[in-house]
Amino acid sequence: MEDRLTSGLYLETTNWSPERYAETRVAEVSRRPGVERATWWENVCLGRDDLPRVLEEFSLLGVYEVDDGFDPPSPQLEVTGYHFRRFPRPAQGRLTGKPTLGLSLVLISPRRPEQATALRDWADFVHIRHIAEAGVPGFTMITPYENASGGDPRFLHFYELDTDDPEPAFKAMAPKVAELIGEPGSAAWKRWATTPELEIWYVNSFRRVGERKRADKDGGGGFADRRRGK
Repeated sequence: MEDRLTSGLYLETTNWSPERYAETRVAEVSRRPGVERATWWENVCLGRDDLPRVLEEFSLLGVYEVDDGFDPPSPQLEVTGYHFRRFPRPAQGRLTGKPTLGLSLVLISPRRPEQATALRDWADFVHIRHIAEAGVPGFTMITPYENASGGDPRFLHFYELDTDDPEPAFKAMAPKVAELIGEPGSAAWKRWATTPELEIWYVNSFRRVGERKRADKDGGGGFADRRRGK
């Protein structure tokens, strides 16, 4: 995240309150070997209906920056976990020197396993490339990850934003890309917007609630409240 090269991300989705999640689950997972930083995020567009989804909706997202030795924890009631490793292609975008306060979370899979390479090529060399080129206000780095198990959702596109109002930034993205490549309906737009191999599993916007760094793992507190307006 931000200017760090993170080899893996472990995500958790839940409908727990931020307070309950911070006090129980963050404290538990962040003590595991390989966890370098924990952040938790609130869903700012619950129930969005402008994009398809496979996964059930959730109100809270936990993000753990992990190294190659990380072993995911056992399943927890009402919490779903996903372990991703960096895909061996560069992140795209820009560094602004500001902290990551918002996320656009994109989870996708190929429609058939043998289409994974074609989907990855489209995502890296067409879709993400043009978003990075468009210089969307608020957008910083876009990093590709792959499911560590090889299962679904197969790929994570982790869009970092330096704004704590991420949904307007997300909504501004497509118009900025259109300024660069052509209006919706044009051939270039259609090539950018989708590909036959693409199956969208989940897309949404999140605002950071709190964080816990590695130095805090063994203490009883160390949580930093990063709610909007504070």
